[in-house]
Amino acid sequence: MIDTLAEPTLVAPAQIPLGAGPGRRFEGRDYGAAVSYFYVDNQPGKGSGVHWHPYPETWVVLEGDATFQVGDEQIVATAGDTVTGPAFVPHKFTNTGTGTMRLIGIHASAVIIQTDL
Repeated sequence: MIDTLAEPTLVAPAQIPLGAGPGRRFEGRDYGAAVSYFYVDNQPGKGSGVHWHPYPETWVVLEGDATFQVGDEQIVATAGDTVTGPAFVPHKFTNTGTGTMRLIGIHASAVIIQTDL
């Protein structure tokens, strides 16, 4: 179990490590939060490789179009859509639109645990 802060915390973008490109990786344990997330900013054709987590993941598409492969299911999503994936199921996403795709990948864990396939 994670210890949570007694006071709210503001975390500025500059405090969150950059991922590949302009994305960010927020691990909740570093800030007293029980969830983690990736902020993803991809151009057309870009996305993640196939991987899985030992907990569920929820994606919120903020901008653009994304295609998710979750297990055997393909899901096409656009800005405003939310997609969920169960624990231990391999998944990936790709920007299948013509412009920038931005999404948040919410991890039901204070630390991000990922197995790449």
